[in-house]
Amino acid sequence: MVIQLAIMGLLAALLPLATVWASRDEDKYRKLVWVTLFLTFDLIMFGAFTRLTDSGLGCPDWPGCFGHSNPLQAYEHISAAETAMPSGPVTVMKAWIEMIHRYLAMGVGVLIIAIMVVGWRKWRRSLDRSSRFSPGLPTALFVFVCVQGAFGAWTVTMKLQPVIVTIHLLLGMTLLAMLAWLGARQSHHAPVDAVGYSLRVPASLALAVLSIQIALGGWVSTNYAPLACMDFPLCHGQLVPDMDFANGFHLWRDLGKTATGDYLPFSALTAIHWTHRMFAFFVLGFVAWLGYRAMKVEGLKPTGRWLIILVIAQFLTGMSTVFLKWPLALAVIHNGGAALLTLLLVMLNYKTRLARRTASEPMPVFSATTRTSA
Repeated sequence: MVIQLAIMGLLAALLPLATVWASRDEDKYRKLVWVTLFLTFDLIMFGAFTRLTDSGLGCPDWPGCFGHSNPLQAYEHISAAETAMPSGPVTVMKAWIEMIHRYLAMGVGVLIIAIMVVGWRKWRRSLDRSSRFSPGLPTALFVFVCVQGAFGAWTVTMKLQPVIVTIHLLLGMTLLAMLAWLGARQSHHAPVDAVGYSLRVPASLALAVLSIQIALGGWVSTNYAPLACMDFPLCHGQLVPDMDFANGFHLWRDLGKTATGDYLPFSALTAIHWTHRMFAFFVLGFVAWLGYRAMKVEGLKPTGRWLIILVIAQFLTGMSTVFLKWPLALAVIHNGGAALLTLLLVMLNYKTRLARRTASEPMPVFSATTRTSA
């Protein structure tokens, strides 16, 4: 079974690797990084789809499905479980969704191994040992994807325990951010005005604030609390409804249970939803302000503009999930919006770092002779 699963991971990585190899782009390493980033974004979206369709236990063991490498071989076991409980966590459809998610994850793992191997080779062959081919980040990516795989396994074996599933989501977003930084390091960027150096702290804070909001959103999703407040902007007709923060934000507990094993009260779900909703206003204001500031800096205008557009769109999709009773497609798009915001803020942080370099370099002195020759 393990060998068959390894083959499935190689097959999942075969098409993107072939695309990179056949590309006319002379810088195939850069192409490989960006293709891997794109597939990691797709994996996050499909992971959200897996979670939101309640398919996380479609195959209740790991790494295979009832001891097999694919649902076809495990069809008898899956059918028996579905017959016993038609609306339960194990169905044929949910098993395929879960295993496709695992195949994609293995494919991304293979691509990251390829990035690490090629990065080390290029760094050893490079005469200037430039930071572009520094193997530190690719190696960290490999370690990180192994940790992410472990949390993926624990997600199943610990029966969707909310804190494990939320950490799994955060690790996926961090992996995406690391790939974005590596991709930015391979790409050419327009010169950034030295004024952009002043945005380095706000850009870092914005990324931290967004990470907190993503964690809160993951906590809402993994505790099945998106519809705990059915109205907006109020919750149960109140600005501050009855809430149980102690049970709602107790991290180490089973799904749907309190730390003592009792059923989680609805007021705890309300507290989870309400906290995510209220913090969203702060994220909207801070990121929009940062985008506005970035639009005034030469070299950061497109990034700032897209930040404003995307954070407003993300806020609107969040509200729409309440008004439209949490439709699946909109909920997946909302997860994708969080990933795109992460990418944009990583790029903004990278560009402000370039501005710091620009600010630290001595300004060229132009003499009359230089101006004449120009």
